[in-house]
Amino acid sequence: MNKKTITDIDVHGKKVLVRVDFNVPLSGKDPNQPITVADDTRIQAALPTINYLLAHGASLILCSHLGRPKSAADQQFRMNPVAARLSALLDKPVRKLDEVAGAAVAQSAAAMQPGDVLLLENTRFHPGEKKNDAALSAELADLADVYVNDAFGTAHRAEATTEGVAHAMRAKGGPAVAGFLMGQEMGALGVAVSAPPHPYVAIMGGAKISDKIKLIENLLQKADMILIGGGMANTFLQARGYEMGSSLVEAEAIGEADRLLKMAGERLILPVDLVVADRFAADAAAEIVPASAVPADKMALDIGPETIHLFAARLAAARLVIWNGPMGVFEFDAFAVGTNRIAALLAEMAGKGAQVIIGGGDSAAAVKNAGLTDRMTHVSTGGGASLELLEGKVLPGIAALDDK
Repeated sequence: MNKKTITDIDVHGKKVLVRVDFNVPLSGKDPNQPITVADDTRIQAALPTINYLLAHGASLILCSHLGRPKSAADQQFRMNPVAARLSALLDKPVRKLDEVAGAAVAQSAAAMQPGDVLLLENTRFHPGEKKNDAALSAELADLADVYVNDAFGTAHRAEATTEGVAHAMRAKGGPAVAGFLMGQEMGALGVAVSAPPHPYVAIMGGAKISDKIKLIENLLQKADMILIGGGMANTFLQARGYEMGSSLVEAEAIGEADRLLKMAGERLILPVDLVVADRFAADAAAEIVPASAVPADKMALDIGPETIHLFAARLAAARLVIWNGPMGVFEFDAFAVGTNRIAALLAEMAGKGAQVIIGGGDSAAAVKNAGLTDRMTHVSTGGGASLELLEGKVLPGIAALDDK
């Protein structure tokens, strides 16, 4: 993943098309009511790239998807609130256009001066985006002199604004490079993929094993140990022969879990105790039981204190830790203890020199809820993209960029 970034090219006086990830939470869904950005974390993450380009004399055409609109008729997903928030953060006007492409967009781009910022309409309003339409890619490339991809969260999707436009820009002789955020993601996750320091310990959680079978297989080729928590641990425990009461278990994945346990031997570590309750609710009464003795009328909702102690001991010497997936139902305070304790432990390890990488998604949310984001080595902005990269897959949005 040795790709060129914005520091490898001259952008002075150039028009730069930047694919950003402004897929942010909004305050509401009614287009007839005022809608604002509810969390600007992803906009903030793009500011280093945006500010660098502006400081070096470029004009910017920004594009991003927002939500999952079925068509342009889903007006609640217009980019207007994003433009307003970005304008406030930059302390300068951001002109939001009402289309993704077309004559009006081309005219606006042609009239830009250095320092100008345009924001295109939601890319998913255009039917050619998800189809990776060559005509749309070429039309977007014609707006600018340079293409920059700073949207790691969409790098696993081959779409017009993530892959197609990079090829179209190169075809017309222009560079296609990574922004700072993309560069950070490639650097941090690339270490785990290509040259991980050892001991290397992975922590896997979340609800389903079926979503992470390929990831676990790939990690078993590279990591020294994998610690399993969250709902997926239930399926592994049942594969080991334990009764799991009313816990979430993927019956169809028990065979795969058994295969992975045999493949891993002693390198795959399961919980030894669990926090259980009689219902899935924030106010359900919690009880700690051995993993081998879950009552028939109870469900596992968190790892127990002995498991936390076990995991801490296995992590003690690690030089690299990858964490993907919470240890329990962290949305409920009573069942967030395992996730929060692991997060605090990893923050402490990072402070002592270990590389600690949080693989996006719910893990990133849990770390943020615990107020520990800034203490980790790297927190990925892309859940799906980080998973696919760690699985060993080629991400089209990265592969399409210029090599150094």
